[in-house]
Amino acid sequence: MSERQIMSQEDIQRALARIAHEVLERNRGGQDLVLVGIHTRGVPLARRLAQNILQFEGHAVPVAELDIGMYRDDLSQRSGLKLHPTHFPVNVQDQTVVLLDDVLYTGRTVRAALDALKDYGRPKQVQLAILIDRGHRELPIRADYVGKNIPTGQDEQVQVRLVETDGLDQVALVRRED
Repeated sequence: MSERQIMSQEDIQRALARIAHEVLERNRGGQDLVLVGIHTRGVPLARRLAQNILQFEGHAVPVAELDIGMYRDDLSQRSGLKLHPTHFPVNVQDQTVVLLDDVLYTGRTVRAALDALKDYGRPKQVQLAILIDRGHRELPIRADYVGKNIPTGQDEQVQVRLVETDGLDQVALVRRED
């Protein structure tokens, strides 16, 4: 396998700062916003986005943690499914939810997250923020906020590594070599 870094720690910080500004601009501030991170790496990204919003706007935005394990459409094909706690500190009813994940690929994770989210209320609106959009959609899902678009091949994998989960911040493109 060969690996190439495509985002550094500074690149990730800049992308999240830009996304925070875009979220604030589109929603005219941080009122009535709830950031919902999809386990695993969407959760620390949501927390970082909340910190940026607090820094830029002076307004604390609640962060929820969403596990989609039981909502996946490939449950029968997965073995050893690890579930994480879902935690909603506020009701999402009539709120604007910004759903966060690290990589948007087929769209199936986002579809599962939307199914899971409805168990916690009916948001006024759901927006999608993604650190990396790599293309290859199987479902008609598009992100509202994208840190970086990275065209990839089917033989490539995008690996987002975050300090909170992996000990360092970087995004790498990994290619399987035959």
